Amino acid sequence: MAQLQNQLTKEGKALLEKELDNLVNVERPQVIEELAAARALGDLSENADYTAALKKNEEINNRIDELNAILKNAKIISDTPKNSHVVSFGSVVTVLDLSDDTEATYRIVGAVESNPAEGLVSNVSPLGTAIMGHTVNDVVTVKARIEYQVKILKIDVVK
Repeated sequence: MAQLQNQLTKEGKALLEKELDNLVNVERPQVIEELAAARALGDLSENADYTAALKKNEEINNRIDELNAILKNAKIISDTPKNSHVVSFGSVVTVLDLSDDTEATYRIVGAVESNPAEGLVSNVSPLGTAIMGHTVNDVVTVKARIEYQVKILKIDVVK
């Protein structure tokens, strides 16, 4: 079965590589030391420190595996849109939610980088899908659990 490509910005890839480097070169060696220290205490069956270190080690290894898989299948998408007239990958878009008259600004990124609380919306999310390819003043329907409409107020290019 073919692996899906993970669309990333250059900035997003760099952040994931930094996280991976930290996990491999800082976090994992630290937890290995914690495991060794806990083993030295004796009976492992009732050793809470050992159990906690084992769990932390498993979480770190799982995240390392996840990051390696993401980076292996990464496709770097230009995070500089060709123009500021059409919403595309990397655009910074201000929208007006017509259901409650609130404005919000988002940057369109890949699914791996998505974090709506930080203003990063995936190009494959309901909002991202709805606004991609549209222009200022377009009103589009976001097909979410509860559909709503947004009006595109502004499109910027990240520099």
